[in-house]
Amino acid sequence: MSLWQSFRNLQPRTRIFIGVGVMAYSAFGLMLSRRVERKFGMVPTEQDHEELRRALPKIRAVDVDGE
Repeated sequence: MSLWQSFRNLQPRTRIFIGVGVMAYSAFGLMLSRRVERKFGMVPTEQDHEELRRALPKIRAVDVDGE
C-alpha cells in the first residue's frame, strides 16, 4: 500500500489534524528563518535585490491579430 493510500485510509479528523500540523510547522519555520537570518547577518542587500531583478525573466504580452 502506498503512502497516499495509507493517508487516505485515515479518519477524516486525523487527516485534518495532520494537515493543520504540517501547515503550522511550515509557518513556524518561515517565521523562525527570518529571525535566524537577521541574527547571523544574512539579510539581503540592495545589490542582492538588483542582481535578482536582473536574473528574473521578463514577461511580455504579444497581441496576435487575425483571430
